[in-house]
Amino acid sequence: MTQTSENVTWLTQEAYNKLKAELEYLTGPARAEISAKIAAAREEGDLRENGGYHAAKEEQGKQELRVRQLTQLLESAKVGEAPAADGAVAPGMVVTIAFDGDEDDTLTFLLASREYASSDIETYSPQSPLGTGVMGHKVGEDAEYELPNGKKAAVKILKAEPYEG
Repeated sequence: MTQTSENVTWLTQEAYNKLKAELEYLTGPARAEISAKIAAAREEGDLRENGGYHAAKEEQGKQELRVRQLTQLLESAKVGEAPAADGAVAPGMVVTIAFDGDEDDTLTFLLASREYASSDIETYSPQSPLGTGVMGHKVGEDAEYELPNGKKAAVKILKAEPYEG
């Protein structure tokens, strides 16, 4: 999964390959497709009132932003192994916590960068207040993190297992 330490992002080989393939698609076939859309829309005439042209240009802008993000991410990436299943909270782990020690009030989430966000499981960044608060703690330990209002919240680590997604 990922762990950002200053400007280094740790990725598993699988994650690196997936992001590299996405970058190759965006800089190859996807670029050609969007260029063709823009050219076709341009041929339709007046660009000021051409919705297809403006939509294609907006799509191109979003695509180029993603290319820059992926390029930067992959340039600073270090490829390593998935986290060990040793019960310690680390990036790439699915973590279950109990708020204020109340085992009925729990949250299960993936501790990873937004590159891994999916609809299957809620994802928290290792740099988020909750992420930094639980990082390195082991199952059974209490942890603390800072809320937006500046107060501290206590949680207990119930589970920490490598993400299999």
